[in-house]
Amino acid sequence: MSEYIISCCSTADLTAEHFTQRDIHYICFHFELDGKEYPDDLGQSISFEDFYSQMAKGAMTRTSQVGVGEYVEYFESFLKEGKDVLHLTLSSGISGTLNSATIARDQLKEKYPERKLYVVDSLAASSGFGLLTNKLADLRDQGMGIDELYEWVIEHRLECQHWFFVSDLSYLVRGGRVSKVAGTIGSVLNICPLMNVDYQGHLIVRSKVRGKSAVMKAQVQKMIELAENGKDYDGDCYISNSACYEDARKVADMVEETFPKLKGKVKIFSIGTTIGSHTGPGTVALFFWGNKRLD
Repeated sequence: MSEYIISCCSTADLTAEHFTQRDIHYICFHFELDGKEYPDDLGQSISFEDFYSQMAKGAMTRTSQVGVGEYVEYFESFLKEGKDVLHLTLSSGISGTLNSATIARDQLKEKYPERKLYVVDSLAASSGFGLLTNKLADLRDQGMGIDELYEWVIEHRLECQHWFFVSDLSYLVRGGRVSKVAGTIGSVLNICPLMNVDYQGHLIVRSKVRGKSAVMKAQVQKMIELAENGKDYDGDCYISNSACYEDARKVADMVEETFPKLKGKVKIFSIGTTIGSHTGPGTVALFFWGNKRLD
């Protein structure tokens, strides 16, 4: 066991088993499904299949971030055991949870002045957030201390590339990310927006691609353009999806064929209930290490 804790939000969208295996701790967001509240606990309280099935049938969702009091209780459980903590939050461009975690940190500094509690804006989301957190576990296991690890993540977090598409625009319209008129026209024309997370951690529409097959190819093309060492990329690659595993598998197959030096196979995860509440079913997201995001 390390002398410090690596921690993140459940919105890193890996599995509970993966987090346990890598000794990464997490705190859960919350969501409502047709008025009933659940923790966003990686599909344990409600299966992803059931969640997305209900969304597809018209169920309404709401999400809520981790509160200050929850963060205080969570962080203190480690600090009182003499552990330092490096905690990454979901991107501040998507959620206000960074502010809550920072307030909790400042409160606990007075009570535990001898302990280190770093709170870092990941500027990442879903399994891209997970890819970043997993890299920190690698560096920890290689012997990197908490101070050096904090400096590393600040320097390198924008090198985590996120490229994703949605095949049902209605959820982006509902969330205000796409206008109703544009959503209607886009649906008629079978438009699948190709989006990414920018350097400020916001979700940005980068291009409007017609057809799912074409947007999958566009995703992989972005990886060719931006991945470390191009087609010689030898790092990890994660994909997350919302109730469309077959689409995710197609993208993974394309990636594995295009990048023969990958570190193992592409790992496919489910988009969790917090992110999925806003993107809806039919989303495929591709994550890899590459050029630093500059816009």
